[in-house]
Amino acid sequence: MFDQRVGSTSSQLSIEDLMVFDDDTLHRMLAGSNFGLTPERLAHCLHKGPSYVVERIERHLSEQQRLCFLHELRCPLAEDEAESACQEMLCALFWELTYWKTPELYDELIAGEQLHPGIFQQLQPDIRGSTVLDVGAGSGRATVECLRYGAKRVYAVEPSPGLLHLLECKRARLLHGDRIIPLVGRFDALPLEENSVDITLSCSAFTAQSEQGGEPGLAEMKRVTKPGGKVVVIWPRTEDSLWLLAHGFHYVALPLDQDMCIYFRSMQSALYCVEHFYAGNPAVVRYLLSTQRPEIPFSILGVNPPRDYCWLEV
Repeated sequence: MFDQRVGSTSSQLSIEDLMVFDDDTLHRMLAGSNFGLTPERLAHCLHKGPSYVVERIERHLSEQQRLCFLHELRCPLAEDEAESACQEMLCALFWELTYWKTPELYDELIAGEQLHPGIFQQLQPDIRGSTVLDVGAGSGRATVECLRYGAKRVYAVEPSPGLLHLLECKRARLLHGDRIIPLVGRFDALPLEENSVDITLSCSAFTAQSEQGGEPGLAEMKRVTKPGGKVVVIWPRTEDSLWLLAHGFHYVALPLDQDMCIYFRSMQSALYCVEHFYAGNPAVVRYLLSTQRPEIPFSILGVNPPRDYCWLEV
């Protein structure tokens, strides 16, 4: 998963939370340039970090990275510099840590983020009776909609164990839930054969950045989609518009009669989610307290509402 929102940096997160990732995920995060986890930055973040975290990070670094990491770790560093580096890294990892550490909280947020109903209404001719792949499926928001709109089978691919578990729980309660097949996987390594699905989609997960799709992810999505099928990106980031257009995507923005909102199940839920996900936007809390209603317009959040999608024919 990925989200275009800007979350809190670290009031609920700490450097020890790096331990939540499994070995494969941690190794991949450290092996590439994704998230800016350079040996220097890691050393600065862990300058006075717990030894068990330092040792685990060290084990997943290459020999060259390890030498740099240990050198920087031994160098003197002011406390405020170490704290600043830690905050920057936790901010960069905010969503990944949320998916792995507090998947139930993330599910609480997206439960109120209702997609524009016109999106799946327009996609229904492609979905009904088809084999669908939902990449970055999270806890199943788009997966469930695909089932509702008549998909024959839905492969739901998600790397986070916690989110995948929530999806599996929802699947067990659904009529025809056996049509949903949860799978562990990533954008750049989809666990499906070539030309195996009729339509591939990704909802609020695919971006132009390689760690959340990009060129490798798009190539994989095309690989598993049958010729004549579609790759669909639902609720894309506004900053990715030019990238998507340059790669041949057709953009669809559905009309709005009124401002779209997030609808929380209670004021308590609204305030709890806002504290975690929108701590950097004080206008959101002020709006909730002034209206005393558990709903927030996307215009107050400063986020493009979930009313658009783009598609590409394979």
